[in-house]
Amino acid sequence: MASKLIAIVAGVGAGTGASVARKFAATYPVVLLARNPDNFEGIAKEINERGGKAVGISTDISDSKSVKDAIEAIKKEFGPDVGAAAAIFNASGGFLRKPFLELPEDVFSTALDVSAKGGFLFSQATLPLLLKGVQQKSQHPPSLIFTGATASVKANALMASFATGKWALRSLSQSLAREFGPQGVHVSHAIIDGVIDIPRTKEWLKELGPEAKLSADGIANDYWYLHTQPVTNFTWEIDLRPAIEKW
Repeated sequence: MASKLIAIVAGVGAGTGASVARKFAATYPVVLLARNPDNFEGIAKEINERGGKAVGISTDISDSKSVKDAIEAIKKEFGPDVGAAAAIFNASGGFLRKPFLELPEDVFSTALDVSAKGGFLFSQATLPLLLKGVQQKSQHPPSLIFTGATASVKANALMASFATGKWALRSLSQSLAREFGPQGVHVSHAIIDGVIDIPRTKEWLKELGPEAKLSADGIANDYWYLHTQPVTNFTWEIDLRPAIEKW
């Protein structure tokens, strides 16, 4: 490995999370966080078989004890002085298209718990490791990257729960960027404006052709681009969409 620092990815699944894990695993040992081990076991095995290092930890990103336990497991694996080169928050919840007056309270609460509270807990847990990365002179500025969505900036009808969580996450990222940028940590927020091409969306937009959906590998490449920006050129927010997407 080119560095003793690690990368942490929260919200690992078959799409963006897996692609980001592969991309960052080419340079760093990666820690994969997801509540369901089925979401990270396959990608962890793939990375390890290719000669990288990946550790999966079952974590409920919305639960403070679960997040603290994950950090303790990381320190047990990599040592108490472990530093992070990157931490990517890719978790989200509350995605349900529903008329507002029919929206269940638990769905709304899940959106806030995962996107807002989860982003808060993940940031508080990983920023000390990222600051250690600054002290340990990471090759690239230690990076805290948040995955946003169209709903981060445009709250459409029937999407009250998802949009509320994503708006909260975006505001959190902006506050952190202003506080920790001067300390050498690059905090950024990516608006993913469109459908991502993953197994779950295989049948979506088929009539428009393959270029109608975002590439998960392309998103990972853009996250790497953000990570490798020098301290003289920090980008807080980037928005990504297919060329044919209306916006």
